[in-house]
Amino acid sequence: MLPPIHLWGISAPLEPLGDGHRNTVFRTSELAQDLVFKSTRRSEAQLKWLAPVHDAAEAAGFTVTRLIAAKNGRMAAQGWTCEPFIEGRPFQPEDLPQIADQIDAFHRHAAGIAQRPDFCSSSDLLTETSGGDVDLCALPADLIALCRKAWGALKGEIDVIHGDLTAGNLIHTEAGPALIDWDEARVDYLSFDTLRTRPASASASEKSAALAWEVASSWTLEPEHAALVERVLRTRI
Repeated sequence: MLPPIHLWGISAPLEPLGDGHRNTVFRTSELAQDLVFKSTRRSEAQLKWLAPVHDAAEAAGFTVTRLIAAKNGRMAAQGWTCEPFIEGRPFQPEDLPQIADQIDAFHRHAAGIAQRPDFCSSSDLLTETSGGDVDLCALPADLIALCRKAWGALKGEIDVIHGDLTAGNLIHTEAGPALIDWDEARVDYLSFDTLRTRPASASASEKSAALAWEVASSWTLEPEHAALVERVLRTRI
């Protein structure tokens, strides 16, 4: 299914940009500023929550892709969002430590922003059962206990995180690094971000907690991936 780009007043050729793990993505061509259209499960409130988060990322020196409202003023239309296409060179996994200080600055600038609507942190999920992409009720009881054990071992600061700091979500541009795909952003332990940017100092408990989050958030959306990560998690706890 193609995105309804006419709802943004756009007419342009579309081409697949390569599906994300949980979203379908297209880009336009032949526009002065090409655009990216992504399928989304997020509510309007969850999308609007990103505005001050993007402010914080820009204050830390990142280029971000702010959502473009449809003609009706909403950030999502018929399950799709629109944002600018960013030209640049993709990051490699070994490049992530280069942005460690900037991610720390982003965390400082974003401190105090309330939790994303209808999301939960891993700390909340020690007692709650659902939030964002996580529905613990869908998991086997022993796996719920394993995830909660991993999250319960975490210590440290809780504030806004990007939540999916991978090389695929970073682009080298002439203006510096661009940080894209904020779909999993939420308030949670900062270590979910910093274990990617400062891997040498990441603790075993932080790595296990990240695996537990990956299992829980992928369980219904990417079951095969979740099963693979589950097997790794079970060897660690």
